[in-house]
Amino acid sequence: MAKRSTTRAARARSGPEPGIIDTSVPHPARIYDYLLGGTDNFDVDRSAADRAFAAFPDGLPGARANALANRRFLVRVVRFLVAEAGIRQFLDIGSGVPTANNVHQVAQRVAPETRVLYVDHDPIVLAHAHQLLESTPEGASRYVMGDLREPGSILRNVEPTLDLSEPVAILLCGVLHFVADGEGPYGLVSQLVEAVPSGSWLAVSHLASDVRADEVAKTAAMLNESLSTSVVLRDGDAVAGFFNELVIADPGVVPVDQWRPDIDEAGVGPTPGVEVAEGADVALHGAVGSKP
Repeated sequence: MAKRSTTRAARARSGPEPGIIDTSVPHPARIYDYLLGGTDNFDVDRSAADRAFAAFPDGLPGARANALANRRFLVRVVRFLVAEAGIRQFLDIGSGVPTANNVHQVAQRVAPETRVLYVDHDPIVLAHAHQLLESTPEGASRYVMGDLREPGSILRNVEPTLDLSEPVAILLCGVLHFVADGEGPYGLVSQLVEAVPSGSWLAVSHLASDVRADEVAKTAAMLNESLSTSVVLRDGDAVAGFFNELVIADPGVVPVDQWRPDIDEAGVGPTPGVEVAEGADVALHGAVGSKP
C-alpha cells in the first residue's frame, strides 16, 4: 500500500506534460463531465465513476443529481452576484470542462460588460477552452492553466482580464474537496481573498461528510483508489471555516439545492437520456460570502 501511495503522489505532482491528456488515470473534471452527461471523458473516467458511485446514495443517478444540483447552484450564485451584488468580475478556479451556461454566459446575459477568468489544470479543459472565450464585445472571457494549490501563480496571471483593485467574485465550486488538509486549504483560500478588495465575494461548494455519511465516505474511499488526487469530505462547520472574516450571506452554509432556490436557473437541466434520481439527497454544502 505504501508503494502505491508513493507512486500516486509522484504521479499527482508530475502528471502529464501541459497540453497532453493522460487517459490512463481518471480525472475529476472528466468524471464530473460524465456525471453531467457530457462526452469529454474516457473509459477510465467512466469506469471509476460507475464503480465508486455505486456506493453513493441512490447510486449513479444520485451522483448525477448531485452534479446537476452543483451546476444549478453555480448558475444561481452567478446570477445573484451580478444582479443583486453588482459584481462584474469573476475568478472561476477549477472551472472544469465547458458546458452549457458557463459563468461568462450566465453573467453577461445580465451585464454584458462582465469579465471572467477561468482556471483549471486539466489539459482536456485547455483543449476545449475556445468555448470559454466567446465573450460579449463589452466584456471579456479568458482561460489560463493553473492550480488552486498555487494561488500566487493564478494571481500573477489575472491581468489583463481582471482588475484586482475592483471587486471580484472568487468561485471555488466543487474543487476544495480535492485539497487535502495537509495542503493548507484554508490558507490557500485566504491568499486569494486577501488579494481582492472590499466588496469582493467568495462562493464555495464542497462534498459533505455529514449527509448520508457512511455511503458518501465509502464513495470517496473508492474514488481515492483511482484518482491521482484525493477526495476530502468536510462538514458544514468546516466549510464555514473557508469564510473566515467574510460575511456569509443568507441562508448560510446549506445543501446546494437549498441555496436561494427562488433564483431563476432556467435552461439548466439533465442531459436527455441521462438518468437522474428525483428527490435525491444532496451531499454538497454551499455558501456565499462577502468581504467587508
